[in-house]
Amino acid sequence: MISTQPIADAAVDELIRALPTGMPLQATPHFGSSALSARVGSAVVASYVGTTSADLAIVLMDPASLDAAAGAAPSLVSSQDVLRPALESASSVLGIGVLGDSAREDASALFAAEDTTVFELSAAGTITGWFAIRIRQNGVVRGYTLPATRSVMGNLGRINNVEMTLTVEIGRTRMSVRDVLNLEPGAVIELDRSAGAPADILLNGRLIAHGEIVVVDQDYAVRITQILDVAEGQS
Repeated sequence: MISTQPIADAAVDELIRALPTGMPLQATPHFGSSALSARVGSAVVASYVGTTSADLAIVLMDPASLDAAAGAAPSLVSSQDVLRPALESASSVLGIGVLGDSAREDASALFAAEDTTVFELSAAGTITGWFAIRIRQNGVVRGYTLPATRSVMGNLGRINNVEMTLTVEIGRTRMSVRDVLNLEPGAVIELDRSAGAPADILLNGRLIAHGEIVVVDQDYAVRITQILDVAEGQS
């Protein structure tokens, strides 16, 4: 059996870049997951279905960090919503597919499974949580070949009717909270892209193409000028 460790390593690297924590995190493989499963209990979990499918789970030991990331009204934002972007980043290494809804539930069985890769997350030498990923070996992802137990097209056929969000982005900027609160009608926000530059086309938040903005029957539209492959879309 071909090792899925390179994919798991790439997934946790993407995860810790997106986690809303105040200190840089380090991820190290955790062994003895059966004993750990008794401590894990409730976790934020989600399943990814696509060319390579996987189950993902994350546990953070400091709830206060999630409350801080939720903003001024943490009671209105659930922990699964706060951690959702990190799970999406982790699943981005799995190729084309869809990340299902994230939910808080008992993940002890996932952490204890023999085919699950578990990472210990730490900051300044202190354990802050754990991340688990169980890859279902059914295809090829980012240069790593996995045993084909089922056809890729057969797996993708299951999600043909799943609705996805297509977003066109003409630019971005970073603003302080003070500047955002000072916004008022008529304010001009300068973006990081020059006039005439191609717009980014994102599918469920993932860059898949470039295009140009056009007008069709008085409605805005986008004309696709370049389709990106999976590797380009992840960069």
